Amino acid sequence: MKLVTAIIQEAKLDEVREALIAAEITRITVSRVDGHGRQEEVEVYRGQVVVPNLIPKVELKIACNDDFVETTVEAILGSAGTGSVGDGKIFITPLEACIRIRTGERGTQAI
Repeated sequence: MKLVTAIIQEAKLDEVREALIAAEITRITVSRVDGHGRQEEVEVYRGQVVVPNLIPKVELKIACNDDFVETTVEAILGSAGTGSVGDGKIFITPLEACIRIRTGERGTQAI
């Protein structure tokens, strides 16, 4: 089991969701986040360096079985990219356990 975390541009959320659904990935968690990476621009105002503002982004978390990791990643890559700085990142981390609260199922059955 893996946890796929993607940070994408807000404007791409619907497109990414549609691509995930088309790839039969229907269970996602979405959070609004703020941050910046390389797209930060150093601003100088009246001779002083000003800290750039944080940029609104969307964070997706998708728990999936090992067989669906590449499908998930490809759906995100194919729909979130614009080819410019600030498109986002995808992180894949091991998922030690998953438990469905309603039934108590564990592991791959719970995903």
